[in-house]
Amino acid sequence: MTYQRFRIHNPTPLRSPRATIARSLAHAARAMATCCLLATQVSSAQVPSGEPTISENATVFEGAAASEDAAESERAIASIHDRIQNRELFRASVEDQFQRLFEGMSPEAKSGYKHLVGSVYLPSDFDEEVLKELDKTEHRWPFLDVPLEKSSRTSTWLAHGLAPRPDDSGKPLQYVVTRDGKYVMNCFACHGGNLFGATYPGSPNTTYALESLTEKVRKAKLKLRKPMAHMDVGSLVMPLGTTNGSSNAVMFGIALMNYRDKDLNIHTNRLPAAMTHHDMEAPPWWHFYRKHHIYIDGFAEKGHKGLMQFMLVRQNGPEKFRKWESDFRDVFAFLSELRPPKYPMPLDQEKALQGQAIFNEHCARCHGTYINKSVIATDTIIAAAKHGELQGDDYPEILVDIDDVGTDRVRLDSLTPQHRRSYGESWFANYGKQETIAEVNGYVAPPLDGVWASAPYLHNGSVPTLWHLLHPEERPKVWRRIALALDEKSIGLVVEELDEVPSGLSPADRRWYFDTRKPGKSAHGHDYPNELTENEKELLLEYLKSI
Repeated sequence: MTYQRFRIHNPTPLRSPRATIARSLAHAARAMATCCLLATQVSSAQVPSGEPTISENATVFEGAAASEDAAESERAIASIHDRIQNRELFRASVEDQFQRLFEGMSPEAKSGYKHLVGSVYLPSDFDEEVLKELDKTEHRWPFLDVPLEKSSRTSTWLAHGLAPRPDDSGKPLQYVVTRDGKYVMNCFACHGGNLFGATYPGSPNTTYALESLTEKVRKAKLKLRKPMAHMDVGSLVMPLGTTNGSSNAVMFGIALMNYRDKDLNIHTNRLPAAMTHHDMEAPPWWHFYRKHHIYIDGFAEKGHKGLMQFMLVRQNGPEKFRKWESDFRDVFAFLSELRPPKYPMPLDQEKALQGQAIFNEHCARCHGTYINKSVIATDTIIAAAKHGELQGDDYPEILVDIDDVGTDRVRLDSLTPQHRRSYGESWFANYGKQETIAEVNGYVAPPLDGVWASAPYLHNGSVPTLWHLLHPEERPKVWRRIALALDEKSIGLVVEELDEVPSGLSPADRRWYFDTRKPGKSAHGHDYPNELTENEKELLLEYLKSI
């Protein structure tokens, strides 16, 4: 029994080795408890000298079980080794590339980063005392290549999608840590995280477990008799995210804007907004420089004010938005100067060139063209350039009709024309001076810069690898990520595929599974790759690593 379930046409439910061992241990523990109950009738004097006691037998059993568990874990890791064998190279390269990118940024962009990690724009979510309580918990996650230590701060961070800041490893990128030990969420909670083992600000935070973290924080606060924060209370009436790595962010915005007028004055006497709760994957911020409009439906012209919507909590009145506006001009500069990491492994040069030709013929009309900077200038490439077969960077920012692309439409339907108009008339869009498109009928084809590092794919994060994106009929019904490293063969997340989410899971464990049959989570659509042969898909995949 292994986790290696890639490219299987009809996957059957897979029982996790860890789950199997856990069940065995549970049965053994129950049997041992029965023996202990019977043994209470026997005094220690009745145990013959030299014979092991029940407690000694238990110690032997636990040691054997631990050894078996370790061996099973090693076998599971071995089963995916060929897909993650260069994981340390990827980690080191991604880490180094961000450091070099940041060093070359403008003073304004660096200031924008510092505002995000150091300035407080929201009420705190928890404090150091609560975090220490969480450190005592034995956290769980399914990643075989990075086992969690017991009772450690590192495990608390990893298990909930927190990553160390590149400039201060003692603080999480996703939270501002105040001088008095309070933790305040920032934009990197969704838009910056652990990218194949390294922290990369601006990458989608694919392991952020906001709902699970909030549940544990609330429990710790009850134990410590601490007051609840806005997230602790809000999550009781509004889902934060049903799958780790995604969130109900669109509905957060609708709920908060509902109580504001165009000047951002607060009106608490309004009825709650009608909402369609659904999960979305955070887009990579390194696409920002390419775009004129933002969001998957492209309804809003980008600007620094629009980046401030996440601060619409009751404690922030209109005057605070005006006060902080200059900060977000710098944040805008930071986003504009972000770029994705380059694929660090050697490419098959000829395959990548052939893949580029396929891309330009089948994909470029919607997704744009990209200079293949990773391909060496061979004689073949030089000849192609002379004949005009190589194109430069160009992104058309095209909205594709929903009936054409065929992807999940819940996000499209959840935001009404009135929602968009209200945004366009508000301070965020300069009272109508910025272009706002109220009537949309599809999704904007995104730029593909750094697509190799942008998994999972589609706007709802339902497709785990580029291989699955290129093979629409092979996309899994249910999948769970099982390694933090990149899948170097399929390019994306290392996953196990299942037909069903296992029964009997805790809510926290269930959130590691992505079920594409749930509302808003469909992996259907974008079936354009069906026009390609298998060989063409292989060539295209090689090219996609390079952009």
